[in-house]
Amino acid sequence: MSKVNPETRLFIDGKLVDASEGKTFENVNPATEDVLGRVADASSEDMQRAIAAARRAFDETDWSTNRAFRKHCLGQLQDALEAEKEELREQLILEVGCPRSLTYGPQLEGPLNGAVRYPMTLMDEYAWETALPDAPGMGGIMNTRRITKEPVGVVGAIVPWNYPFEVSYNKLGQALATGNTMVLKAAPDTPWNATFVGRLAAEHTDIPPGVLNVITSSDHLVGEQLTLSPEVDLISFTGSTAVGKRIMEKGAATLKRLFLELGGKSATIALDDADFPSAMRVGLAVCSHAGQGCAVPTRMLLPRSRYEEGVELLRANLAAAPYGDPQSPDVMMGPLISEKQRSRVLGYIEQGIEEGATLALGGHRPKDMTKGWYVEPTLFTDVDNSMVIAREEIFGPVLVVIPFEDDDDAVRIANDSNYGLGGAVNSGSFERSLAVARRVRAGMLSINGGMPYGSDLPFGGFKDSGVGRQNGTAGFDQYLEIKSLAWPVG
Repeated sequence: MSKVNPETRLFIDGKLVDASEGKTFENVNPATEDVLGRVADASSEDMQRAIAAARRAFDETDWSTNRAFRKHCLGQLQDALEAEKEELREQLILEVGCPRSLTYGPQLEGPLNGAVRYPMTLMDEYAWETALPDAPGMGGIMNTRRITKEPVGVVGAIVPWNYPFEVSYNKLGQALATGNTMVLKAAPDTPWNATFVGRLAAEHTDIPPGVLNVITSSDHLVGEQLTLSPEVDLISFTGSTAVGKRIMEKGAATLKRLFLELGGKSATIALDDADFPSAMRVGLAVCSHAGQGCAVPTRMLLPRSRYEEGVELLRANLAAAPYGDPQSPDVMMGPLISEKQRSRVLGYIEQGIEEGATLALGGHRPKDMTKGWYVEPTLFTDVDNSMVIAREEIFGPVLVVIPFEDDDDAVRIANDSNYGLGGAVNSGSFERSLAVARRVRAGMLSINGGMPYGSDLPFGGFKDSGVGRQNGTAGFDQYLEIKSLAWPVG
């Protein structure tokens, strides 16, 4: 096991502190089932102190108005993270179970290159104030008019375990750049990356006390205090649709502003004129981080005329996918995050068999891996879109293959879902791909292998896939309130 030096304390009101009741909980390596260490287990009292600190920092300091100072502090945090990124890389591999190769993309290097850098750049370019033409108001008096953007206030950020640093750093960059203060609640399965950021903020930045607070807790109800508290103005949540709906319900009492980036059941459409050897490589996406990604394309839609050809290519690709020890540089797929998640995925596989789908590959725990929460790359064929395995988010390395008759039928099947996060279209004709993509009700579409992701590109979905967008100017906007001003001319 790689040697790491994790931070185990909470970060509240500018200080690294133990939980008030002295409790800790275990952080477990999903690849080995070994206990990596222990981390502070925050209580309700700790969360209340963090919320109060964030409220005070917003109300009583100039953080919300001093853009130059905010940019200075964010630059310090960015520099500190870049200086210690190799330590963070090792911690992510250990606690998340993500392959080392993935840390050179969305698990670490991707967000490190853009999640704070882009908001820092946008701070100088953003239209914080817009002048409208003078116009008559009540009584015919001419008015000078302005529209200004101001921070919402205190942000409660609740993050998942699958891409924890990516999600946390994106939320942090956008929320703090726009002048908000924040309480960051880490996922209990992956606490170290959040406490790591807390330590760097404490030791290497001039971020004022209370502007950023980091809470780790094994009790989900501690995180729910963010939703219930009248002192928190906005909840920024990434996770399951079920929890997102609970947050919306619980936040109604205080009219919470919400950003909810939720689940997905994204469809890849391979049209009959597509280059199938290339298009079928998209199926390997279910092996990336063991399919534990909200935007992973888990439904493969194939034309009946080329169905068997596509299935054989998919079977060969998934059978060759390298999986195992996430420390190995050539591994594509590591373990699932927990025994509970593995049991959930295996349960869905059993349900698919019971529904009448054909298990064409995998579907079991690897026989040669006695430790770690692994599931084989799994392929289901002869799937009907009404089956549970085609409708619910499995969050594991499971791909279902569904036939279609023509372009209209493919669009119908893709849209026949409660979700609408992502998707893909492949065709020999760009115009045809684009025409089909425009008809798919999803927030992000890959066309002929393009990648709709970046710090300047909005990330989010339609329907049960959420409310709001991460990244881009749309991500900036959701952390801001609009204020209209007018005064008599002259």
